[in-house]
Amino acid sequence: MPPPLLRPGDPLWVEQSFSKRDCSRFVTSTKEVSLCACGQTWAYHKTHGVDSVGEPGEAWAPAFHTTSSPTDAYGTIDFLGGPHPNKAQFIRLGFDSRSDLILQLLTREWGLELPKLIISVHGGKANFELHPRLKRILRKGLLRAAKTTGAWILTGGTSTGVTRHVGDALISERSPRLRGGRVVSIGVAPWGVVENRASLIGRKKDVAYQSIDHPRSKFAALNNRHAYFLLADNGTVGRYGAEIALRRKLEKYISSQRLPARTNCSIPVVCLVVEGGMHTIRTVLEYVTDSPPVPVVVVEGSGRAADLIAFAHKYATETGESSTVLDGMREQLLAAIQRTFHVHQSQADKLLAELLQCVKKKNLITIFRPSDNTATSDVIGDGHELDHSILSALFRARHLSAAEQLCLALAWNRVDIARSEIFVYGQEWADGALEEAMMEALVKNRVDFVKLLLETGVQMARFLTIARLEELYNSKQGPANTLRYIVRDVRPHMPRNYSFTLIDIGLVINKLMGGAYRSSYTRRKFRHNYTVLMKKPTPIVQSALARSLMDESQCHAEASFTLFSQQPFNELLIWSVLTKRQDMAKLMWHHGEEALAKALIASKLYRAMASEAADDDLEVEIYDELRSYAAEFDREALELLDYCYRQDDDLAMQLLTCELSNWSRQTCLRLAFACHHRELLAHPCSQLILGDLWLGGLRTRRSTNLKIVLAILCPPLILRLEFKSKEELQLMPQTEEEHMIDLKDEGRDNNTSSDHSSSNSSSASSSPSSSPRSERKNNTSKEQIVYEVVDPGVIYERRRMRQLRIKRKFYEFYAAPITKFWSWSMAYFFFLIVYTYTMLIRTPATPEWNEYYVILHMASFGGEKVREIMSSEPVKLSHKISVWASGVWNCCDAFFVIEFFIAMVFRLQEETLEIGRVLYCLNIVFWYIRILRILQVSKFLGPFVTMIGRMLEKMIYYITLMLVVLMSYGVFRQSVLFPHEEFSWFSVRDIFFKPYFMIYGELFAGDIDPPCGNGTKADGSFDPEMPPCETGRWLNPLLMTCYLLVANILLLNLLIAVFNSIFLRTNVFSHQIWKFNRFNVVMEYEQKPALPPPLIIFSHLYLLVKWCRRCSKGTKSDKLLKRNYSNCNLKCFVSFH
Repeated sequence: MPPPLLRPGDPLWVEQSFSKRDCSRFVTSTKEVSLCACGQTWAYHKTHGVDSVGEPGEAWAPAFHTTSSPTDAYGTIDFLGGPHPNKAQFIRLGFDSRSDLILQLLTREWGLELPKLIISVHGGKANFELHPRLKRILRKGLLRAAKTTGAWILTGGTSTGVTRHVGDALISERSPRLRGGRVVSIGVAPWGVVENRASLIGRKKDVAYQSIDHPRSKFAALNNRHAYFLLADNGTVGRYGAEIALRRKLEKYISSQRLPARTNCSIPVVCLVVEGGMHTIRTVLEYVTDSPPVPVVVVEGSGRAADLIAFAHKYATETGESSTVLDGMREQLLAAIQRTFHVHQSQADKLLAELLQCVKKKNLITIFRPSDNTATSDVIGDGHELDHSILSALFRARHLSAAEQLCLALAWNRVDIARSEIFVYGQEWADGALEEAMMEALVKNRVDFVKLLLETGVQMARFLTIARLEELYNSKQGPANTLRYIVRDVRPHMPRNYSFTLIDIGLVINKLMGGAYRSSYTRRKFRHNYTVLMKKPTPIVQSALARSLMDESQCHAEASFTLFSQQPFNELLIWSVLTKRQDMAKLMWHHGEEALAKALIASKLYRAMASEAADDDLEVEIYDELRSYAAEFDREALELLDYCYRQDDDLAMQLLTCELSNWSRQTCLRLAFACHHRELLAHPCSQLILGDLWLGGLRTRRSTNLKIVLAILCPPLILRLEFKSKEELQLMPQTEEEHMIDLKDEGRDNNTSSDHSSSNSSSASSSPSSSPRSERKNNTSKEQIVYEVVDPGVIYERRRMRQLRIKRKFYEFYAAPITKFWSWSMAYFFFLIVYTYTMLIRTPATPEWNEYYVILHMASFGGEKVREIMSSEPVKLSHKISVWASGVWNCCDAFFVIEFFIAMVFRLQEETLEIGRVLYCLNIVFWYIRILRILQVSKFLGPFVTMIGRMLEKMIYYITLMLVVLMSYGVFRQSVLFPHEEFSWFSVRDIFFKPYFMIYGELFAGDIDPPCGNGTKADGSFDPEMPPCETGRWLNPLLMTCYLLVANILLLNLLIAVFNSIFLRTNVFSHQIWKFNRFNVVMEYEQKPALPPPLIIFSHLYLLVKWCRRCSKGTKSDKLLKRNYSNCNLKCFVSFH
């Protein structure tokens, strides 16, 4: 019964698959009668049990005169003598071993990836010297060809001849097992010529091997720079030849394999000839006449066979009929062959014939000629290096289509080859070939190739489809990233091999962006289109999986339905960021529109991913890397804004405030605030916008705050203030009410204007400058401020500067954020005065006017918080609440408003009135602390408020340390001084009470070491109330000393040092921090109603009535207005939520 077949990885698979060869019949050698034709003596044969003797004249052949048995030599070689240990895998195997099994050994047992190129190096087996410059060129070119393409280098394996020079090239590798990995160099050597081969015998053996040549020995040591050795055994000793057929079969078998992943190209093979003897010419002939033929690169100047081939190639005709050209040089060439190889005339004639046969395949032979211009140059004669010559030879020899050539260049990651050899003038491309190459380049993160394909005109709008984008997100290639971790957060029950959908990606984007941001992938329109697409019959989806070149491009085109036709680079930028392909993300950022927005989006995503990585306790390097990527995009955004601002400040401001329909209708200002880009918000361009918004329709220069306060207190003074003209306000955000007033004013102007104004007004009403700009749905579902870009010069030419009417002045005054701020602040301070008065006097059984005012203020303030929630941008109520609750002040407001009404319920009941009053007293503490929020507006006090917030965060950690020290001493003190106490909550209080106040210097000196004993004092008097001395009481002063040292000196100074560090860091950027926080303040007061609490209740009633009227009509004003603006040349929006 035959043994069961084993698989790679099984301990016995190697021995079952590979064998060794031993001579089984002594056949006398024709050269030396004492030896067998296999190279061993008769004594050796008898020792190994071989008694059979061959007949006279019998020819020895490995197939008939050797026996096969499982290999007994495989494992790891540890080469000695180098500065660092150098290891290599090896195996002894039969000369007729199956090539498929050898490939399985290399890839499965030894863990190699399939090569993308085979470079088979041939040349002389005897040692020879190369010119230092040529040696340098060979080293550089061979290593670059192997490293950049992922090639396998196949050599003779021994430390002689050309293999030694290849080994010298491998010496130059730095840290070969790090970073890009070690160059795969495979030596195929005959087992019978290996020096000290007996030491290699052993199964899974680690062998210490000394790679030293012995000049007089017929054996050769293995080269210690190779990583893998295939030792071909045909039963002979001291003879080459066993490796030739094995190596050629292996090369041919590997060349029949397909390149990995998405390609239809087979693995190419190229022969590199350096120097060489007579057998080298025969080897070249076999390569160029094989089926399929193998291209050959000959290094001219290396000597012997290489120079002869180069000479014959130089004078061969383009058609390959070389004999006619070389007839005049036949004698000269024969003499050169005899002089080079020291052979007779007959052998020289034979070699000449082989040489002429070689150069008949001139198109398969490439001659590498080093440049003659400088001695230090490593370039070849036509301006390229050796690696370029090797790779170019493959294209010229294999007659590949343009798509197949591009496939190879992609696999090798050689964009220089693609530029010089593939993308040439007149190149024709099959339909979908470039799109397929783009997909491959994106998946493999080949940034240079993507750039090249974009330069050649690949239409990304046609290329990017749902199927392709999902395939990109699900690709396993590329750098390691945290996308799957984040998807698991939004899809908690995700299967093991789950494939991401774009809807999943949309949820991830929403999670990372935070706030009210809604990815287009999660919107209703996209989900509907996505569902329709996925329900279509299999051609679209299945073709993407099948990846057939022609069918896929056609089906992808059907699947696109212009989904990404507008901004495909936006989608690819997000993909690059989420999969941590920074270089690709930078490339996508440079292409397409909305560069500033894309930079801010990338920064926000990177920062959120870094935060997720920190929360998941991933490697610190991941967090630092993501933060550095975010910082890069921050710099790009700031430099872009600064450049635009220096070119045209008006357009730069419009750039910051235009609504981004592709980015959840956000603005660049809003995105900069979301990603905490302080430098961008502190930029003069941003501050000009915020200053303009803060003043609204007012134009004041000095004593602005005083003028506003006086005008609030005395409304007639409003007419004394300066306002912007109607033309200037057209460049400003407008509310719906302002828009209606504008229309009325236009109507009045049309009725009272001069003769020519009627025609002008009619034209102006349809022009972008006078058309409705938009509505700020102030206090409805969400709020927008709309900018319309108008050329001021056109306005000034068309009509004079028109002043505002009295009614409009009052409206602009009360609608300005600065007016709202002071009116709300004044109302708030009045509320605090009334609340304080209420708390300082006796609380009557029935509330009086002052208490009713406080209750009304709280009720209207709570109603305003409800309005803020309902008018926020998110659609779902739960999302609205979560976005609103993300603000710390909002949570505190809600908590203390609810706490106030709970206190009011207790206060209105006579039996719990005192409890309600105490709750009132606790409540008023927060409303005084809330003054800090008002102080944030101040340029001088705002940074200090920020410092206080950061110090409070750090103090939480300090309290933990203090609590540990305080409890350790407090429990000891209470248990030692009062050992007979029964449990009560007062005992728990006493643990903290006195030790806590000791921190502030209250030492309770009388309790440190109080007198105790039997009642007799130190002066001899008797005190009957003197407590007895408890055991261990003397330890209390000692531990108290240690406690005070730690708590008062160490921990307090630590806290001071932390606070000082926060102050120093914040103070340096105090102005920048205030400018950053100013954005939030301006946006907050921009959306508030003009009337402060408690008068705000009238605004709420008005908004409620207006909302009911809109609901009854079933219309939404914002959509109507946006249709009106569809024909405008340019509009800028500022979004709020």
